[in-house]
Amino acid sequence: MLTQRQGDILKLIIQHYTTTGQPVGSKTLMENGISASSATIRNEMKRLEEEGLLSKTHFSSGRVPSMQGYRYYVDHLLQPAQVLPTEIQTIRQAFGQEFHEINEIIQESADILSSLTSYTALSLGPDVSERKLTSFKIIPLNHRQIIAIIVTDKGNVENQVFTLPPNIHSDDLQKMVNMINDRLVGQPLITVYQRLRTEIPMILHKYFQTTEGILDLFNHLLGHLFEEKIYVGGRMNLINFGAMQDKGQFESIYSFMKNSDELTQLLAPRHSMIQIKIGAELGNELLDNMSLIQANYEIHGHGKGTIALLGPANMPYSKMFGLMDVFSQELAMKLADYYRALDSTGE
Repeated sequence: MLTQRQGDILKLIIQHYTTTGQPVGSKTLMENGISASSATIRNEMKRLEEEGLLSKTHFSSGRVPSMQGYRYYVDHLLQPAQVLPTEIQTIRQAFGQEFHEINEIIQESADILSSLTSYTALSLGPDVSERKLTSFKIIPLNHRQIIAIIVTDKGNVENQVFTLPPNIHSDDLQKMVNMINDRLVGQPLITVYQRLRTEIPMILHKYFQTTEGILDLFNHLLGHLFEEKIYVGGRMNLINFGAMQDKGQFESIYSFMKNSDELTQLLAPRHSMIQIKIGAELGNELLDNMSLIQANYEIHGHGKGTIALLGPANMPYSKMFGLMDVFSQELAMKLADYYRALDSTGE
């Protein structure tokens, strides 16, 4: 562990550097409250450098934080900054609009957070395990194509254009849809998923020669509902603050930001409220100079969700930590209000 003075020096250097982007020298530290001589401060900075917490630049006698220094600061010295009332008002106004589907709120949360910070925001909605099927509809587009729509009690809507196999006729299709609605509406999705593989095919085979087409369609739609969808706000901001060395690195970052699976893998398990991963902890060489702040929230009866912020390693952690704490609370309240409205209309 560091001494009190060493901790104060490291904290001040990180706060100054994340605000100005400039290396910090002993004079700046003296001016900002370190009560020691210039020589003593330089000696302390040298010890912090030897511990791997600071680095010396080639351009000045000042120091900058290392990834290890950021980690120590986050674990031992970080004090969340108070969020400005204007920022809270901006968040509440953005969430105050009318939403027609739960995923609209999740997407909007990523857009709002990205706009507030100029970083890249990632948002995952609450768990899907408790969702129930409320409606399965099919709308003909032409004699061979349909659009199938699945709706859940949590406000999730999944739709897919599907080309009918030649052996399925429109009259048969409607009979299948009616049967599925009669037997499966109101059931949890996991139950629907299981019964579509066991009971329903046996029943349908009593009436139709083939059921493969409609069951494939339903399985495909349900598969999308079971997937955890990650919504991204400010995707291209990552390119703006990432140190792009060449065209190849630019293309790699761009490809990465389009890959939902890779983005989801960045996130830590939803155990604690706020988690921070720095540099190599992100597990991707493209992000070695970046950090991720992840805030988790829980909505009673509806599972856990996550909102995360991906930005440069020299982000102002104190400010971002405070913002993420408030933002996740505002998002959870908005989602809870939406779920209560759904429950009241279903009564």
